[in-house]
Amino acid sequence: MLNSIVYKPNHVVEKQKLVQSQHLPIYYRLPRSKLYVRSYYAIFALGMASSAYGAFQLIKGKPAGE
Repeated sequence: MLNSIVYKPNHVVEKQKLVQSQHLPIYYRLPRSKLYVRSYYAIFALGMASSAYGAFQLIKGKPAGE
């Protein structure tokens, strides 16, 4: 009954060979890691730009909502 949950194949050795055979930085070695890293950079850049814009508006003397 629980065989499909308990007895799963072990893919650790295959993933280890995949990661150790490449000469890319560690955060680019897994299959979808470029997507994850680039989305993180995009969200980070958007947040930093929004913070800079808000700080500029505060220094300028206008509230951000106007």
